[in-house]
Amino acid sequence: MNKKQFIYVLLIILLTFLAACSGSNNAEENESNQEKEDSTREFETAKGTVEIPSNPERIVTDYYGGELLSVGANVVGVEPTAFDNPFIADLLKDATDVGYPLNEEKVLELDPDLIVVMYDDNYEALSKIAPTIHIPYGTTSDIEETVNLFGDIVGSPEKAEEFMTEFNQEAEEGRKKLEGIIDSDDTFGIYELTNKGELWTFGENAGRGGQALYNALGLKMPEKNAGGENTKQISLEVLPEYAADYMFLTTYDPENEGTALKDLKDSAVWKNLNANKQDQIFYNDFDTFYRYDPIAVKEQIGLLVDKIIERKEQEE
Repeated sequence: MNKKQFIYVLLIILLTFLAACSGSNNAEENESNQEKEDSTREFETAKGTVEIPSNPERIVTDYYGGELLSVGANVVGVEPTAFDNPFIADLLKDATDVGYPLNEEKVLELDPDLIVVMYDDNYEALSKIAPTIHIPYGTTSDIEETVNLFGDIVGSPEKAEEFMTEFNQEAEEGRKKLEGIIDSDDTFGIYELTNKGELWTFGENAGRGGQALYNALGLKMPEKNAGGENTKQISLEVLPEYAADYMFLTTYDPENEGTALKDLKDSAVWKNLNANKQDQIFYNDFDTFYRYDPIAVKEQIGLLVDKIIERKEQEE
């Protein structure tokens, strides 16, 4: 091979190499662009379509801390009362209190890639920080709907399925434990007293243990409540119409005055309730049973079952 031929061969090799590199770079660039497109998706919300991360890694929320944690989300910021929730407090040990309404400066400092809110007080401002989803209170009607929704939001449907498997197992175990302990016709009622003396009844989807009691354990509501409103204010005089064989009362008393509860217990109406005479009234801790996120509801199942069984054993 003469010198000219050698140079020609080298030139061909060089051009082939450069073409291969160019093709590789283009392929890598196309792959990178495709990955970028795949990393976000459109999500329909109460505010319209929002482009959100397919797998968000840093989420700030107001009142959906427990819902997001139930499907394994990384919640980096949440409103202050979430830290009083005994069921998720440990899971929030590294999270930041971002206030309510959400403090925009604190949210910005946390560098979230997704914000999820129940209330839209400062929705527009938050939307400028990161993609923001507005899910109004009451959007879902039960635990399964809730868990599936948030599993979809964080791109972890498998986590939602895993949680529901555990939830259903807990519910089944609770129902079995109550077999032979209660009668099939027994009714179970949920009530709340406020520090102002207001009295409320609660259904299956308004916290206070309703989803655990009615949906998970399948226990019966008082006939007056069945099929009615999830929350209803009543007077003390009509309470006997809404009474149940087993009654669960929470008291909203932020200053721990105790006056409203004392007045209720001293009233003739309360003393004459059959549940009171049978020692089947349970005074539930407000912070424990106010909660209605999936994690709280799952844990409330066992708490309610244990309360009923323990009371029955005391009677023997």
